[in-house]
Amino acid sequence: MTPLVTAAVLLAAVTHAGWNALAHRITDKLAGFALISGGGLLIGLAAVPFVPFPAAGAWPYLGCSAAVHIAYYALLMKSFRLGDFGQAYPIARGSAPLVVTVLAAAFAHEVPDGRAAAGIALSCAGLTGVALWGLRGHRPDWAAIGAALATGLTIAAYTVVDGLGVRASGSSLGYIAWLMAVQGTVIPAYVLWRWRRRAGTLLRPYAGLGLLGAALSVAAYALVLWAQTRAALAPIAALRESSVIVGAVIGAVFFKERFGAPRIAAAGLLVVGIGLMLHAG
Repeated sequence: MTPLVTAAVLLAAVTHAGWNALAHRITDKLAGFALISGGGLLIGLAAVPFVPFPAAGAWPYLGCSAAVHIAYYALLMKSFRLGDFGQAYPIARGSAPLVVTVLAAAFAHEVPDGRAAAGIALSCAGLTGVALWGLRGHRPDWAAIGAALATGLTIAAYTVVDGLGVRASGSSLGYIAWLMAVQGTVIPAYVLWRWRRRAGTLLRPYAGLGLLGAALSVAAYALVLWAQTRAALAPIAALRESSVIVGAVIGAVFFKERFGAPRIAAAGLLVVGIGLMLHAG
């Protein structure tokens, strides 16, 4: 976790929270995710002629990741429909790092040392605090919580799959371009089939926000994939989920959701955990 890798992942966290906030702002979730996914498809296709072709060993991972990402988009749409941004986003993102730690140990043979493990645990505690604060004052909506937790499992799955895939590809730019091109076809194709001639009319009001969200989404994940070629998966996953704090700030500023002292304390735990991870090993 060099300073450059750390800066890249933190920038990815900010851009990731930004595109999720844009997706939440779009009232028609299917239209929003069709535009974000379709925008990613266009960016991927535009980049393909100028980036290296991924090595053969990367393609099984790339295909698996595309399938998991489609499930992720579907579950994220559902969690945004059912819950508030300040509830759904922290639970989905905060539940992923511990699962990534277990999967990375099992499949990538990356077992964190004591300091790194403590940093991951503290970061997850901070993320959990932010997520629980999003539930305050409300009766738990178990359907929304379940959708957000399921989203977190897909995040953990594609994080590990793409971590292994991008290392096998020989080019993080080539991998992200082809990933966007492959996974970006499904939701737009479904929308065109479902809405047919009405698709243009229904998509047009959200085109600006959706395409901006697509650009932020691609940038965020490209930074993470590059970082995964230079550091272990679990610390990157925990550091990337500092986007939860950014999301809480966005929720407070733009969606008028309260930030509060508990979230400040949770953010402090996250910062301590990040510090331990950066000085591990």
